[in-house]
This record gives sequence, C-alpha cells and structure tokens, in this order.
Amino acid sequence: MIAVIQCAARKRERYLTMQDGKRVVFVAQPALAPPRDGFVYARPDDPSGSERSWREELVAYNRTPAVNPQRLLPAFELYAHNAYRRVAERFGIENTYILSAGWGLIAASFLTPYYDITFSAAADAFKRRRKSDSYHDLCMMPGDVDEPVVFFGGKDYLPLFCELTRSVRSKRIVFYNSAQAPSAPGCSIVRFNTATRTNWHYECVEAILAGRLGDCISPSRTHSQSGEWLSDP
Repeated sequence: MIAVIQCAARKRERYLTMQDGKRVVFVAQPALAPPRDGFVYARPDDPSGSERSWREELVAYNRTPAVNPQRLLPAFELYAHNAYRRVAERFGIENTYILSAGWGLIAASFLTPYYDITFSAAADAFKRRRKSDSYHDLCMMPGDVDEPVVFFGGKDYLPLFCELTRSVRSKRIVFYNSAQAPSAPGCSIVRFNTATRTNWHYECVEAILAGRLGDCISPSRTHSQSGEWLSDP
C-alpha cells in the first residue's frame, strides 16, 4: 500500500534563509501576513533572489540531502503529529507521501522547510490557498506504481490529490466521513464512520495501522464513483 496524508498546521520549525540571514516563512498571501522581526514572507513560487524560485531552490537543495546546512527535516518528520512517523515506519518511507498545500505531492523523505499554507477556509487569510492561485505543485509519485494508493485527508485537499495523481495507473482509494460522498473522479471511495469532524483522518490512519480497515480497501468494499454502493463499511 502507498499512503498519502494531507499536511498539518503544526510543524517543527526549520527554515530556508535569505542571504542576510532572515528566515523565510512560506505563506499563501505574503502581503497580508503580520510583520515579524527576523523573518520574511514569500510564496513557494516567488523569486528567491537568484534566477530560481524558492520551489526550484528547494528541489536543488534536495539533490544533495547529506549536505543540509539549514537542518531541514524530511517531510514525515516536519509535522508534529506522530501519524506521519507511524505510517512511514509501517509502510516504509518510500511508500509514504505528503499532500502539501504549499509544495504539492512530496515524498516523505523530501527535506521540507516550515510553511504556513492551507486550503482550510477557517484559517487566517494570509495562510489560505485559493483555487484561483497559481502553484507549480510538485508531484513526486511515479505514475507506474503498482500498489493501491490510499488518501487520508479532508475534502478541501481532495481536488489536489485527484489532480496530482491522475496519471497513476494503480487503484486510488479515498476515505471520507461526510454525509454525502465527495467527487473523486477515477477513485474508489470508502466511508469512514466516526463522530470526529476535525482531523478525523488521523483516526482513520490509526484504524489502518491497527488492521481494522483491511476489508474496506478491497474491491468488494468500496463505493464506485458512478454512485453505486457496492458495500458500506
């Protein structure tokens, strides 16, 4: 199984820096961010001060991960919640990906700086990525993977997951817990019943790790995108 987990707001603080030593915080709307001494705000695709964008700088930085002067953390270590480490340990770092509102679909091993970007409408305006915003999202998952790709995340992140994995040939499985099944073209969808509404996908992750949802990701336990219920877990 290949696991894809949406990113989280709580992160460990590791930063890329400007030449003058100021730390860069990546946000959706830098002009709206509150001033902070010693920090500058930028979008991932803004110019970095060289000929490359910050995104391109980060990709270049990752070409030599053993040389890590900013002490950036791999993506699965960046987020504070332990679910990311548990999934990477269970399924392997190479089979774990993070769906990041700032960077795209990144490998768990990808050295990633602190950022504060989200699709959540409840977040402050400077953090919110809008549908109309232009992002050059990374997609690090090969298209020829042959294991099921399982997404753990909310409906706000689902369109980006579908877009960035549309070339994946293997089965894509999406868990959801809303009353109405979401639109996820080309994916199989599985209802995860829980009373939790905020960050419910972590509970779903724990259920997978405990082996309680093995039946739910088999073909006989999914809801097809055509709207026909094959079985409701």
